[in-house]
Amino acid sequence: MGLSIGNRILRKIVKNEAMAEDPPEIYGWRVYLLACSACFGAMSFGWDSSVIGGVIELEPFKHDFGFIGNDKAKANLGANIVSTLQAGCFLGALIASPITDRFGRKWCLVAVSLVVIIGIIMQAAASGNLAPMYIGRFVAGVGVGAASCINPVFVSENAPRSIRGLLTGLYQLFIVTGGMIAFWINYSVSLHFKGKSMYIFPLAIQGLPAALLCVCMLLCHESPRWLARRDRWEECKSVLARIRNLPPDHPYIVDEFREIQDQLEQERRLQGDATYWDLTRDMWTVAGNRKRALISIFLMICQQMTGTNAINTYAPTIFKNLGITGTSTSLFSTGIYGIVKVVSCVIFLLFLADSLGRRRSLLWTSIAQGLAMFYIGLYVRISPPIDGQPVPPAGYVALVCIFLFAAFFQFGWGPACWIYASEIPAARLRSLNVSYAAATQWLFNFVVARAVPTMLVTVGAHGYGTYLIFGSFCLSMFVFVWFFVPETKGISLEHMDELFGVTDGPAAEKSSVQGGDDIGSEMGKGDQKSKHVEVYV
Repeated sequence: MGLSIGNRILRKIVKNEAMAEDPPEIYGWRVYLLACSACFGAMSFGWDSSVIGGVIELEPFKHDFGFIGNDKAKANLGANIVSTLQAGCFLGALIASPITDRFGRKWCLVAVSLVVIIGIIMQAAASGNLAPMYIGRFVAGVGVGAASCINPVFVSENAPRSIRGLLTGLYQLFIVTGGMIAFWINYSVSLHFKGKSMYIFPLAIQGLPAALLCVCMLLCHESPRWLARRDRWEECKSVLARIRNLPPDHPYIVDEFREIQDQLEQERRLQGDATYWDLTRDMWTVAGNRKRALISIFLMICQQMTGTNAINTYAPTIFKNLGITGTSTSLFSTGIYGIVKVVSCVIFLLFLADSLGRRRSLLWTSIAQGLAMFYIGLYVRISPPIDGQPVPPAGYVALVCIFLFAAFFQFGWGPACWIYASEIPAARLRSLNVSYAAATQWLFNFVVARAVPTMLVTVGAHGYGTYLIFGSFCLSMFVFVWFFVPETKGISLEHMDELFGVTDGPAAEKSSVQGGDDIGSEMGKGDQKSKHVEVYV
């Protein structure tokens, strides 16, 4: 049977053993549509964080919301407005795990989309009043944070193993796509709108991805692995067959269904009907589970300490600091920045995530991001832009470094962290692991969003120290990945336990992870270990 054009292209760009062995029917349109539907939750975050960074630079917004006083006071007010969303996201990510385990992935995504819409309506209706603006951003943040936990879990539990990186990485693609659209909306309103509508329209239109999430998820099926955990086996097999575009008695469906059954049976033999607190204890007392939780958490800390969301949120301010004059001009530059991020993310997902792999992508981009940040910081320190004078050649190189930084981030640290967090945990701990990872991401996102405006004013002339700090973090991340993060491309979800030394029983597990209390125990070899266990059953 001949392959479709889409399958032939996919097999040329995705290079792993699973892609060569698995039947081509599983790469049908259903699995892509399902992944894209769930990822509208990610678009809500990217859209919001990018919209607000431009909105707080608009003169009508500054006038209505009281941006008065010295630069530090205005920076603090802007930081408070921006970071309230991240505070809500932190709470949403923490409460998402028990809720989604109880009520399912599909209906929780529908519910959080409605929460986001309520928060956005409050923001758009604030009209110069800080209280509803703060409350609205916090409420929207609760929904966005919960979606950030549920979305990768839902996609990874539905994705074929050979393109799981690509599909889970769509989360990051939708974030940057939402951000790009928001950047261009900000630029458009700066040219064509007047008065309050300049900021009301971009604040209101950010509800679009949340509405699309609600509608699309109503058309999707529940995760087959969640259905299995609720002992709805017939539904599980039916949904699995429909997503894979194969009959229920096809050997591929039979094998995948058996893997789900075997893993769930093993978990229940070890844990029984575990409560949320039982699962939490299991995560932190079993060495193999603890390693996975700590890797996920540290990856998310590293992701935020690259400084990416500092640039995403405060891009107009940063471009002004580099010598770009005029609100419209800085917003236009921000729009180009958004396009670079989207194109780079697409390249990573198609050509790198399931071919080059996650680990190598993180390693080389750590160095590349750090060098870009160091150049920007040194330029601002040694030859800063002067008001009223054209940008010097060294300044244009600094601007190019901003765009290069965006590309490097999308080649590794943007998508790969979400891929790892959603694919490495045991099935019973997946939502909890992603919840911890997402909460960590939002916590450090909050720290960065709150601190950067003040840092740009206070950490050295023109804030040059801000870039050097982020550059130093980027370089240090290479060391963390080299010693502690294994490769996972092409490994099925049901075989992640083997990669992290968790086997059939407590005694065997204790033996395989003896001395494994340290996150890096037996993982310093990264690639070598992953090669040893990279099986495709």
